[in-house]
Amino acid sequence: MKTRSDDLQLLISVVDCGGFSAAAEQLGVQVAKVSRAVARIESQLNITLLNRTTRRLELTEEGATFVDSIRQGLSTLALAEEQLQSHSQQPSGRIRLDAASPFALHQIVPLIGDFRRLYPAIELELTANEGIIDLLRHQVDVAIRIGRLQDSNLHARLLGRSPLLLVASPSYLAEHGTPQSAAALQHHQLLGFVGSNNLNRWPLQPALAIQPHLSASNGEVVRQLALAGHGIACLSRFMVAPDIAEGRLRSVLSSQLVAGSERELVHAVYYRSSGLAPRVSVLLDYLQQHLKL
Repeated sequence: MKTRSDDLQLLISVVDCGGFSAAAEQLGVQVAKVSRAVARIESQLNITLLNRTTRRLELTEEGATFVDSIRQGLSTLALAEEQLQSHSQQPSGRIRLDAASPFALHQIVPLIGDFRRLYPAIELELTANEGIIDLLRHQVDVAIRIGRLQDSNLHARLLGRSPLLLVASPSYLAEHGTPQSAAALQHHQLLGFVGSNNLNRWPLQPALAIQPHLSASNGEVVRQLALAGHGIACLSRFMVAPDIAEGRLRSVLSSQLVAGSERELVHAVYYRSSGLAPRVSVLLDYLQQHLKL
């Protein structure tokens, strides 16, 4: 007997929601229906997919493998249906787009209005995760990743490069002076990132591994600290170009910065499948044409 796709969707919901009751509430169905669907799958496969306790639910090893496979299968099925429909209508459907909050705020949000006017049938759902997430588990269609890619299970499109800049506020520089060399930075307040050696390595020659005097876990917070006059920060141009243009921040040591850092790379990544959904394809094209990196 073949497993029905609606049962598989219910299983995915149980895994993503962390339990039968939560899945039922999210889907607006009875808990018994969800429970029967999972039991039916396990019976047909003659295998235990979920370990159930009174406090939590966990996938077995076999269950984890199976769920990853059906996510891919359901995604392929949805893609096939969408490609058939796209021959007679504009791209449509939901796109869940994930990006670190600084990129979402400074690059994605300003483009939303025009994109929605061009493609009114596409429903955008934005999520902001500072770290790398599992696209399948979080049901993300496209993620924006900055820096070197490591996950070989993903397709990637290079959207461009955003150079790194050293910046500080005019008030900070008026009080502390403008550094004229990398060595002079030792006499300044340096802003950096919590727990990240890579983000605290500045693109000078030789590369400078800083020990921040003030740290944050989020690039937007580091930007705000720089704007408030707390020190010098190393940030991507996509975040600070308008600040520099309008005089809120000033670039320092620009002639001594080394281009080509892996931190400059901006990719859109998406899971491997037999093709690219039309709604995702038009989004990637739009981003590549309109991002201001």
